Amino acid sequence: MKNLVFKSLLTFASISIIACSSTNRLTMGVTQPAQVSIPSDVASIGIINRSSASENNRILDKIDKILSLEGLNLDKEGAVNAISGLRYELERGNRFEVVKIIESQKDFEKGLGVFPAALSWEIVDQICKENGVDVLFSLEFYDTDTAADYEMTTVRIPNDLGIVAEIPGHRIKLNTVIKNGWRVYDPADRTIVDQYVSNDQVFSKGEGINPVKALEAIVNRKEAVLSVSSDLGTNYALFTKPEHIRIARDYFVKGSNNFEIAKRRAQTGNWDGAAELWNSELNNPKSKIAGRAFYNMAISNEINGNLNKAIEFASKAYTDYGNKEALSYVNILKRRVVSQQELDRQLAK
Repeated sequence: MKNLVFKSLLTFASISIIACSSTNRLTMGVTQPAQVSIPSDVASIGIINRSSASENNRILDKIDKILSLEGLNLDKEGAVNAISGLRYELERGNRFEVVKIIESQKDFEKGLGVFPAALSWEIVDQICKENGVDVLFSLEFYDTDTAADYEMTTVRIPNDLGIVAEIPGHRIKLNTVIKNGWRVYDPADRTIVDQYVSNDQVFSKGEGINPVKALEAIVNRKEAVLSVSSDLGTNYALFTKPEHIRIARDYFVKGSNNFEIAKRRAQTGNWDGAAELWNSELNNPKSKIAGRAFYNMAISNEINGNLNKAIEFASKAYTDYGNKEALSYVNILKRRVVSQQELDRQLAK
C-alpha cells in the first residue's frame, strides 16, 4: 500500500513538473559542413598505402609465434581492407568522377604505428600527375597490437562415446587494438587538408586443452579485425560529406494567453501561426514576457533559416530584457552562421 501511495505521489509530482514547465522542446534537422573539406572543383581522388606491417613482434613461445606470424599478414590485409572501405564510400557518394587505388612504386618512408613525416610536395605532385588525380588520400600507418591473457579453466570436450567430459584446460582472451592514420594532400594548394588518427578494438576468446588449442579456437578474430578495418576506412570517407543531424531547442510557452495558444499551434506544426502570437507580445509592458517573445521570435527565425535575424532577436532578448537563456543562444546561433558559411563554401560550384 505504501509503495502504491509513493508511486502515485511520484507520478503526480512528475506531471506537475511537466505542467508547470515554462518551456517546451522542439527538434529540427540541420546540415553541418563536412569535417574534411575537399575543394569543390576536385574530380578525381587517388589513394595510396604508406603503412607497413610491424616487425617488432616478440617470439617467446608457440602462442607468441602464432600471433606474430598472423600479425604480419593481418596488418597487410587490414590496411588493404581499410583502403577498400575508403574507396567504396567515396565512390558511393557519386561526388568524384574517379577514385583509384594507386599501387605506388615510390621509395618513401613507411609508417610503423605512428605518423611518418609528411610526403614531400615533389612526390605528391609526381604521384598525382602520373595517375591523373587531383587529391591524394594516404593511409600513413596501420598497425594491430594484440594482447593475450590466458588462464587455467575447465573445458567441456566430448569423448569417443559422445559423452561430454570436463577436463582441465586453458582459456585465452585476446584484445586486438587497431590503429590507423590518414593524411589528405592537396597539391594544387600545397596543403595537408586533414590529418586523422583512429583506434578501435576487437575482443575474442577461446578455450582448449592446451594454450595453442585455445588460441586456434578463436576462429573469427581475423574476420572481425578485417571487418572493423573496412569500417574505419568507410567512416573516414564519411568525413568528406556534409552531415545531417537533429538539434534541440527550448521555447517559452508561459507568460500570457498568447503564449498558451502559440504553444498549441506549435504542437500542431503551425510555427508561423505561433510566431504571429509571439510577435504580438514584443511590446508587452512586462519585460519578462517581452523578453520571452523576443527569444521565441529568434527560435522562429532559426526554424525558417534566417540566422542573422535570429541573432538580432536573441541579442535584444538578452540586452534589453535580461533574458538569461538568450545569451548562450546568441553564441549557438553565431556558431551556426560560421558552419553555414563553410557549408555554402563547400557546396559552391
